[in-house]
Order: sequence, then structure tokens, then C-alpha cells
Amino acid sequence: MKILQVAYALAPVGADAVGGAEQVLSALDEAIVAAGHDSIVIALEGSRCRGRHVPLPRPDGAFDEAAQSLARLRARRAVAATLAREHVDVVHLHGVDFGAVLQDDGPPALVTLHLPRAWYPDEWLVRPRGRTYFNCVSAAQQRTFAGVPAMLPAIDNGVAIARLRFRRAKASFALALGRISPEKGLHLACDAARAAATPLVLAGRVFPYPEHQRYFADALEPRLGRGCRFVGPVGLARKRRLLAAARCLLVPSLAPESSSLVAMEALASGTPVVAFASGALAGIVEPGRTGFLVRDVGEMAHALREVGRISPEECRRSAVERFSADEMARRYLELYARIAGDRIAGARPAASDILRPASNT
Repeated sequence: MKILQVAYALAPVGADAVGGAEQVLSALDEAIVAAGHDSIVIALEGSRCRGRHVPLPRPDGAFDEAAQSLARLRARRAVAATLAREHVDVVHLHGVDFGAVLQDDGPPALVTLHLPRAWYPDEWLVRPRGRTYFNCVSAAQQRTFAGVPAMLPAIDNGVAIARLRFRRAKASFALALGRISPEKGLHLACDAARAAATPLVLAGRVFPYPEHQRYFADALEPRLGRGCRFVGPVGLARKRRLLAAARCLLVPSLAPESSSLVAMEALASGTPVVAFASGALAGIVEPGRTGFLVRDVGEMAHALREVGRISPEECRRSAVERFSADEMARRYLELYARIAGDRIAGARPAASDILRPASNT
């Protein structure tokens, strides 16, 4: 098969990418190549891909509305040019901007909805182009997309467990890790850690969106110091060390999370997770076994004091049982073949055949 994956136009792709969608795309790119298929990735310049990379220019300055509009236009043109010269079997779109970059005709398309429903314009969901299919990344997320046509069974996200470091002995610090943006609620992690007298390491990238920069300046920067340290963006190797060493991972998200790769990575590292029960997080953390689900800063501070009784071995065991990137990739590869139809198997399946859950789900 020849699979064209299209990333969000302003986010670089790679194993150490900040966003979950970009990390999933990177894992699928690697799996497509490993399985002997042809992978093409349209993504921001600086992305690291196993397949063929079609780079999109990086905007200068802030990612304001004008820059976002230009990025979408460039992505749409890159998709059109790639499809004009390549015999692509399936286009797989991962970005929140999929409706602005997807062509009106061409090969069948799969749109993976990585974000909460409110982030997508309704017209892109309920009136999609022909031969366009959707999937969610968790059952909890899919329940919020009722009424969307051509919705396939959810494929749960997974992480490369074997590449993460497992460590039994933990340091004294808690960790909060992710994109620095208002909906991630990282300022609440600072408040909870301070209330529990627990040192906090805060890691992540501040992208040049004006609202992200204001959030960092107004909500996070005043909370730094006094046990709360911001280390900025971290590469893959340092992220693995931090996840393995931390007393726990704090996930105070204010958005209905569709998934949480960082929570899965923490558990695979033997590190418990203390999280708000936002969206799919309620299905990732097993209270009392792999961490705690909390409702506010006070409960998060209390959980920080209790988290030492969670077994690192149980966290790792849960991740191995539930969050396999290999299983995620296998299911996507199977889905590509089903969607591609006559280009792969000799006869295009009916929409009802594609929409029917796979036999192993």
C-alpha cells in the first residue's frame, strides 16, 4: 500500500513531538515502512520521518490567524500536488484542520479525530466528502461524536512500551509534562504540588500562539520558583528519564481529553498518574492501582501525599496489558487495507463492510 499521512500544518512530527497526534502519526509512519509499505508524510519542516517527507514551510513569528490560514493553504496545495504525482491508496489526516486541506475528490480518506469534538467545525463532521471515514482514539471520546456519519470503531492510542525506562526507585519530585496551553491546566499542578510541599518539574514547549504565550506569562511564570521549576521542552531521551524518575505524573487537564499518551508513558515507566477525571483519563488511570483520579487542587495535593503506596510494577503491568503501540499500528494497517478496497484486495468493499467493526474488536 501507499499511505499519505497529513499532519496538522503547524506541528512537527517525530517520536519526540509534543502533541499526541504527531506522536501517533510518527508511530504509524514507522509501522507502515516496517511492514513493507510506502509511507508519505506531509508535515512541518524539521519533522523526522521514516517514510518520504513532504515539508511544509515554518511560519515566521507568531502563529496568529494569518499564519494559520497560510499554513492551511500550503498544506492543501501540498496534498493536491502529492496526489497529482502519486498513486495513493489511502489519505490519513490527523490535524484539526483536515476539512481545510482535504481535496474534494481523490482516493479514500481516513480522518483520525485526536481532539475533543468542540474543536472541529460541525460542517466538516456531518457533511464530509465522499469516501471519507472517521475514527476516534478512545471509546470515551467516541461517545461524544454521536451523529457523525461514516464513523469507524475507535482505535485506542498506544505507546512504545519497550523503549521506555522502567524504574522502581523514585525521586522526590512530581512531574507535569505537555504542551503549555490554557486547557492543560498546568498552573493547577503548581498549586497542588506547593500545597503538598512536593517539588514539581514542569516540562513542555510554549508554541508561538498568542494565547499560549499569554497563558505562560500570566498563569505559569508567576508560580515558578519555591519548588516549581520549569525546564522547557525536553527531547525524547530526557523525557524518558524524567518519567522514570518522577514520584508521579500530574495531569490537571481542563479539557475532555480524548486520550493521554504521556499518562500511558508514565505508567509504562512504572510511575503512577494523578489526574483530573477528564474524558479518557478516567479510563486510563485505575484508582488505587496505577494512580488517583481527583476533582480539584485540594484532592490532587492529597493524592500527592498518598501516591507512594502505588506499586511501580503494577503501573508497568497495566501499561503492558492495555497500551501497546504495536497493537495500535496493527489495527490501523488492517483498516488501511479495508478502506483501500479495490486498489489492494481486488474489489472495493461497501461502506457497510468498512463501517462494520473488525472481528478482533
